[in-house]
Amino acid sequence: MQLGMEFWLLAVLGVLITGISKSGFAGGMGVITVPLLALQIGPIRAAAIMLPLLLVMDVLSVRAWLGQQRNDLLRLLLPAAFAGITVGYFLFDYLDEQKLSIMLGVLSIAFAVWGLFKGHGFKTEPKPWLGRTSGVVAGLTSFLTHAGGPPLNFYLLPLQLPRPQFLATAVMFFAAINLVKLVPYTMLGQINGANLLIGLILAPVAWLGVWLGLKIQHKINDKLFNRIILLMLLVVGSKLIIDSYV
Repeated sequence: MQLGMEFWLLAVLGVLITGISKSGFAGGMGVITVPLLALQIGPIRAAAIMLPLLLVMDVLSVRAWLGQQRNDLLRLLLPAAFAGITVGYFLFDYLDEQKLSIMLGVLSIAFAVWGLFKGHGFKTEPKPWLGRTSGVVAGLTSFLTHAGGPPLNFYLLPLQLPRPQFLATAVMFFAAINLVKLVPYTMLGQINGANLLIGLILAPVAWLGVWLGLKIQHKINDKLFNRIILLMLLVVGSKLIIDSYV
């Protein structure tokens, strides 16, 4: 498949945003990348290209936040997320490019609407059933489209953790499930030479994004950045659905 300039521009933009998000700056806004790439190459290959890049970003993110995570929350969330990944693996053969594009579009719009209109003023105690449910959904959506941030945030945000604990817990959660996803992705033939070569070309952009996020997270308005990305996600999700029926 010949990849044109439009693909590389979208790829650089998406990977840079994901890197910034992985640094702990942008609250899971890396969810935009697979929908952006899917406009050019379809959701299956887009997700496959992104997984090794996410692992590259995880190395730097984990080094920055290690030791500040809430291990009790990770012990609750991770087994459920691994179950969600397993469900995604068994569903994979039943999902063609059109179905995945529609699903990705719907998820993108749903996450964008939730992100734009959710409230931050409420606080709840950790409920194990809600944590496990959020973990399963995060594992499933992360396996299919690397979009586990919104389901995880749905559980973590109302806990109103101190910012370092919140960011560190999210970073460790995704580092763990991205590593686990390598196994089913390899079994499904998605980790191949062509996709790895694209990932290698984009790896410096991934590192730049994480480094940039760590540098600017205290200088840039987080809410404004998130709102811009969510509006982009709304537009991209709508286009994915429209293109699937045209």
